[in-house]
Amino acid sequence: MGTTPKSVYFEDLSVGQEASTSNTVTADVIRAFADVSGDRNPVHIDPDYAAGTIFKERIAHGMLSAAFISAVFGMELPGPGAIYISQTMNFKAPVKIGDVVVTTVKVAELIPEKKRARFDCVCTVNGKAVVQGEAVLMVPTRPA
Repeated sequence: MGTTPKSVYFEDLSVGQEASTSNTVTADVIRAFADVSGDRNPVHIDPDYAAGTIFKERIAHGMLSAAFISAVFGMELPGPGAIYISQTMNFKAPVKIGDVVVTTVKVAELIPEKKRARFDCVCTVNGKAVVQGEAVLMVPTRPA
C-alpha cells in the first residue's frame, strides 16, 4: 500500500500555503470513473454520441476534477485526517481525453476557533482554469 502521507496540522497551516498535483485524463480513467460513480452519460463514454454535442468529442465527468481536488486534500495538504465541510465548484471548460489536469489548493483563510481552513481550489489544463471553487475543511490539530 505504500507509506501514509504526512499530515499538516492546523497549527502549521498559513494563508497562501498551497499544494498541487497533476493527472492525465485517459479513456480508461473516464471509463473507471463512470463505473465507480454510475454516471454513464454518453457524452463521457460514447464517441458517436459525443461527436454530436457542442464538445464534438468525449469529455471527462466534471466530478472527476472534483475528485482530483479531494485527492490533494486527502494526500497532500492538509493530508490524512482532514475532513470536508463544504466545496463549491464552477465548471469553466471541458476536460478531454489526453488533457493533463493540474489541481492546486491554496489556504485562503484560517478559522482557529473551529480548527477549519478555507481553501481556493483550481483545476487547470494548459494554464486555463477548467474548474474553480473553494472548500472548507476541518483540519486535525497537533496531538498533545
